[in-house]
Amino acid sequence: MTGGRDEELVGGNKDLWFPFPPSKQPKLIPPIVLAYIGDSLYEVAVRQYLISKPNLRPHHLHRSATKMVSAKAQSKIVTHLDAILTDDERDVVRQGRNAKSGSVPKNADVLEYRHATAFEALIGYLYYTKQSARMDELIELSIKYIDEQS
Repeated sequence: MTGGRDEELVGGNKDLWFPFPPSKQPKLIPPIVLAYIGDSLYEVAVRQYLISKPNLRPHHLHRSATKMVSAKAQSKIVTHLDAILTDDERDVVRQGRNAKSGSVPKNADVLEYRHATAFEALIGYLYYTKQSARMDELIELSIKYIDEQS
């Protein structure tokens, strides 16, 4: 698509992984929706990281990924990253933490779940605002931090 409403809305697709821009500007996307895409982006990054390691047994990959993408791990990550976040990023984290998801966490307490949602919303926000370098930086720091904790 060239010159269409979508390009005007979000500035084109060139930095998105796929040619499907959001229907709204990133600042207008609800934090839960940002978390929805951010969760997927972070999980792909974790899987790619784990595949870069020598132990490629599927069961090991799954167990390791599950630990790194858990609400507990993401809650620790968002707390760890707080000191290096910009004011804009902190605002997204706050909105993500305060968002009501409508679901009850299965394997985490409510506070961990809300902090995990905040982290995922941040990743989604960085993706849709095309801050790829910053998203990559925070994901790399997050993965290294959680990997060191285990």
